[in-house]
Order: sequence, then structure tokens, then C-alpha cells
Amino acid sequence: MPGGEYVREREDEGARNRKRPEIPEPLGVPIYDNHAHMEIQDGEPFGYDVALEWAARAGVVGVVQVGGDVESSRWSAQLAEQEPAVLAAVAIHPNEAPGYSAAGTLDDAVAVIDELAEQERVRAVGETGLDFFRTEGEPGIRAQYESFEAHIDIAKRHGIAMQIHDRDAHDAVVETLLRVGAPERTVFHCFSGDEELAALANEHGWYLSFAGTVTFKNAKNVQRALQIVDDRLILVETDAPFLTPVPYRGRPNSPYLTPYTVRNMAEQLGRAADELAQLTAQNTLRVYGDWNSNG
Repeated sequence: MPGGEYVREREDEGARNRKRPEIPEPLGVPIYDNHAHMEIQDGEPFGYDVALEWAARAGVVGVVQVGGDVESSRWSAQLAEQEPAVLAAVAIHPNEAPGYSAAGTLDDAVAVIDELAEQERVRAVGETGLDFFRTEGEPGIRAQYESFEAHIDIAKRHGIAMQIHDRDAHDAVVETLLRVGAPERTVFHCFSGDEELAALANEHGWYLSFAGTVTFKNAKNVQRALQIVDDRLILVETDAPFLTPVPYRGRPNSPYLTPYTVRNMAEQLGRAADELAQLTAQNTLRVYGDWNSNG
């Protein structure tokens, strides 16, 4: 059963404030966090049940719980079956693919993802993609490409969305999507590109999901991309427990902090926060479907 039986600890990043921020005031309309890792603990114990309770108190009515390997993907799918506020995304993360490949088990791992993708409350394949920051060497890169293309196929065959992890690999990700053919609902999770990539996304109908990084002063490229992305393609996420938005950058993140990112984005765009909240909520439902339905 999801919960205490499967918990991962966030890798220590040195001394920082691990006190959990207070719950923000809800926005005027319900919102969604379209990418979180609630199994990863940061700081004091904070299980998925508490995370969902705090999210509801902050007006975050739905969360996409995301897997990155076989075990976390199974857990995510099971949690989505159990919790009405949760939908699941399942995948082998690009930084995990080389390890599976070296062990000779990548095909088996991808087959598990394919099987999980059949479940009604698994609404996305993700996070998959390419990461040239952490993975080096031809065998590892080759494994990432093999895994990414297999996940694209899974998303298309099952008719569900795909969440892309793209780090230092923008051109290669785009080339792959254009060569293989992107799923109808393709999401750049934790968008880290610039205006050029945002313009390509507008052209091809790819969604851009903005995490807490869009609130960081040094993320000018992401902020410039936000200014030009099509309204119908804007999503918001936490990537919890990572990338906590300003004013709590560096503190533990969780879905309940999504309103901070929405408000910051609205300020950057010169729009009302509730207007942007409504827009991102509509886009989220278009990508993943209704949380209250099965399939």
C-alpha cells in the first residue's frame, strides 16, 4: 500500500533551511500541480497523506504523482488508484536508463511502464527525455535515446500525455520529437528553455510546465519564455520536493506551495492571479483528463 512502505530520502545538498513553509492563502479558483514526487522526503516526515491534506487547504485540488523508475512508477500508479486527488505518470527517468541498460534490464523496465500505462488513472508517461548534464559517455547517451523513443511509443499507443525531462539537451529533444513524432499532448516538465524553444512549442502545440524556477531572479531565459508562450499551453507544477518557489527558495517543496508560483507568474505577465489560475487549471484538465473520472 502506498505510504510508509515506500519512501525515498532527498539527497543531502548541504546546510539549508529545512523548515516547511506555511500554507499559502488559496487562490480564488482551484488549481493543480501537474508534477510532484511525493514519495521523496525532505526534512521532517511529511507523507503523501499530509501533503494532499495541505494541498487541499491551499486550494490545490489535484496532483500528478510522477515515477522515475520501476518501483516509484508502480507506487505512483497504486497511489492514484487509492487517492481521488492523485493521477499518475510513469516512466524510467533518463538518468536511470543507463543503469538499467548496463544491467541488461532496460527492455524489461520499459515493459513494466507499458503495462502500468494501461491503468485508468495513469494519465501520462513521464518523466522521460534526455539529460546531458548528469549522463556522459556514448553508452549512457545511447540508453537515454533508446528509452526516450520507447516511452514516446508507449504514450502514443495508449493515447496519454508525455512529460519530458530536458536538461542541457534542448536541441536533441526537439530533434527526437520531430523525427519520431511527438504524442498529441507533450509537456516540457520544469521548462528550462528560452524564447526560441517556447516559440517551437507554440508552433507544435507542446505544453510548457513552469516550476518554481520561473520565480528565480537568475532564470531570465525561463521568464522570457513565459512572456511568449501561448495561453493554451501554460501549465504549472512544483517538481516537489525540489525547486521551491520564491520567497521560500531552498526550503522543502510540496504541492501546497503551487499558489506561490501561480501568483509570481501572474505578476510577471501583468495578469490577475485568479485568471492565470483558471487558465492553468483548464489546460491541466485538457492534458490529463478529469481527476473525478476513470480514463
